[in-house]
Formats: sequence, structure tokens, C-alpha cells
Amino acid sequence: MPTEILMPALSPTMEEGTLSKWHVKEGDTVSSGDILAEIETDKATMEFEAIDEGVIGKIMIAEGTEGVKVNAVIAVLLEDGETAADIGTTSAAGPAAQPAAAAEAAPTGSPETAAPAPAAPVKDGTRVFATPLARRIAADKGLDITSVAGSGPHGRIVKADIENAQAGAVAAPVASAPVSAAAAPTGPSTDAVLKTYANRPHQEIKLDGMRKIIASRLTEAKQTVPHFYLRRDIHLDALLEFRSQLNKQLEPRGIKLSVNDFIIKACALALQQVPEANAVWAGDRTLQFEKSDVAVAVAIEGGLFTPVLQDAESKSLSALSAEMKDLAARARDRKLAPHEYNGGSFAISNLGMFGIDNFDAIINPPHAAILAVGAGTKKPIIGADGELTVGTVMSTTLSVDHRVIDGALGANLLNAIKGNLENPMMMLA
Repeated sequence: MPTEILMPALSPTMEEGTLSKWHVKEGDTVSSGDILAEIETDKATMEFEAIDEGVIGKIMIAEGTEGVKVNAVIAVLLEDGETAADIGTTSAAGPAAQPAAAAEAAPTGSPETAAPAPAAPVKDGTRVFATPLARRIAADKGLDITSVAGSGPHGRIVKADIENAQAGAVAAPVASAPVSAAAAPTGPSTDAVLKTYANRPHQEIKLDGMRKIIASRLTEAKQTVPHFYLRRDIHLDALLEFRSQLNKQLEPRGIKLSVNDFIIKACALALQQVPEANAVWAGDRTLQFEKSDVAVAVAIEGGLFTPVLQDAESKSLSALSAEMKDLAARARDRKLAPHEYNGGSFAISNLGMFGIDNFDAIINPPHAAILAVGAGTKKPIIGADGELTVGTVMSTTLSVDHRVIDGALGANLLNAIKGNLENPMMMLA
């Protein structure tokens, strides 16, 4: 029976993507692990590998097609002894078929013998990814596919996993599809806005996948996460002097530490000093972490990434600096792998280099907090001797998810960050 090759979900936030390039053509023989195509997600362009062997019988989605929905049929793979005639009426549209047409196409195989693949299984409210062939075989064997461990890319269940599963597994009960609530209105409709500005010269700019995800996730965050904000001014003079001394000593090694490197380290240590705040929201519970995984916002053309520095509390300033430079460079080239920008419990957004004095950042769920960092500027301050003097002051705002962190706990976290930055030598102890 021909096997449908589906548009994969290459990142947790991916709902659709662009099929940038095919590495195979119809008639090519492929094996598990061969590169089939390059797919542009909302974050990066990634290679898509074959998980079964066979012959490419038909390419359903043309190279360069945008907006291909996850799990839409992009190609059909033939097994030994099968020919293109076995594909039947899977698609009459050919390689230039639009994503919607491919998604609605009839299942592969002849009408007399081919049954449609069972619906995608769900376990504990989370979709279990499996190939259509694996779902059909599991249904024929009466296996509960949600109990099978997947060996395919990103844990996808493939034919071999079902064949190796215990034959006595109990079939999963059929559950009715939940009724989704109507989406809350997010402002004037497209038609209303176009009508309002119909007589004004303008250019329509199509949203790419990244901008759609940013709009969706941050709208959801602002509407569903109970934000509150804590603000502190941080005196930077001691840090700037200490940084200057370190950079002189590190110059022969080609290392130059930035203020942002110190901020990352200060936040990582603060999460250890206030461990109750090192947590994320998980629906009906919170997850509290032992290590400090800190995400840092990086602006790129058309959007942003938040690469994560794992175990940041245990890394040296020079190691954090090198890792951050590498992540930022690859983020701007959209070459980060999903595991490099997913996760973390805390984020930093620094707009100080743009001259912004202060701002309030939006939490990136499921994180419990994000630190907004402004520019360090010269201001009049009261010195230790009580005299009026001039010092470098940086404004910070901690946005906090009240479901995870209460006011006093958030204050302790921000005070720990401030203490680390104002006493930078203590961060090396």
C-alpha cells in the first residue's frame, strides 16, 4: 500500500511551512535517513529526512509552495512491487497542488482495498504523531498506538514501531472530538481596516510564518497570563570598572565581555538564590528547575529568536559570552535547531543598545518571568557618603506571571539580580 509522506511539525509552534526545496524527484529510490526536502518553518529552514524506504511515486506539493499545513500530504512513497497506478486518486492536481487540496485528497491505494488512516491519536490532551501506515496497521492489530514509543524523527511512530509492539496491547477507546471555543476577537477585521484606508496610498506586506507566530503567541500571552511588573534601578559603575579590568586581561585570548554577558550570569545566579522563582506554568501545576536555563531575545530581520543558554549558572562569563555570540549569529541566519530556542524558565530582553531607557516586556509562555533591560545612563545619585554625585544607572523591569510568582517572591528575585550586578566580583566566587 503506498505511504503518504506528510508535512512534518519541525518545531512545537509550527502549524504550516514552506516547502523550500526538494532533494528527490519522482522515481527516485530512498532509504530511511535520506534527505527528502528542505522545509522553512516559522523559525528556520531545516532538512526533512525519510523515515521509510521505497520509491518516490508522486510529489504532491511543488517546490517553493508556501503555507503548507502540518500533516498535509506532500508526496507518496511506493513500496516493493507497487507502481504509480497504485496511487489511485490520491490527487488529480499534480505537483502544483495547493496545500488545502493535498490535505483533502483521498487516501492512497485503490478504492477497493485502501481504507483511510484512522484519526491522529491523542494522549493526555497531546497529539501523538504517527505515519498513516502505522496508524492503519495499529488499527488492524487492535493496538493502542498511544502506548507505542516512536523511533522516527521527533518521536514519530513508524511502521517498524507497530510491528515490534506487543500484540496484546489494548486498543485505545474512541473519544469524541472536543468542541473548540470561539476565538476571541482581536480587533477590527481585515475588510474593515482595508475599507478604512482604501483612499490612502499604502503597501500590503504579507505576514511570514514567524510574524504570524509572534502575533499569535504574544496576543495569547497578554490575554491569558496575569502579568505584574516590578522595577529597580541598578547602579553599574562597579560592574563597568570590573568589566574593563577583565577585558584587559582577556584581550590576549580575543575575548571581550559585554554588559549583557554579566546580566545573563546575574539572572542565572539569582534563579539559584531564589529557587522558587525558577519555574514555569504547566496548566494544572508548576515545574521548578534545578538548573538555570536563561533565554535571551535576539532581534533578527522580520522578528526575533529567544535562544536558551542551559546551565548558565555554572558557566564562566567567557563561556557564556562565546555561546551567546554563536547563538545570536546563527539566529540571524535562521540556523538554530528547535532545541536551541525552546525551553528555559526565564528570559532577558535588552533594548539598552538602542537607547531605550525602560520598557515592559511580554512574558513568553510557559516562562514565569522576563527581565526588560534599558540603557545605562549617567544620572545624579546619592553616593555612599551621602553626597550628591553622578553615576551610571540602568533601569530594569521584571514582568512576572502571578500564577507562578507572587509579589514578594518576584521582589526577592529582582533584588537578587540587582545585588549580583552591583557586586560583580561576587558572581565569580
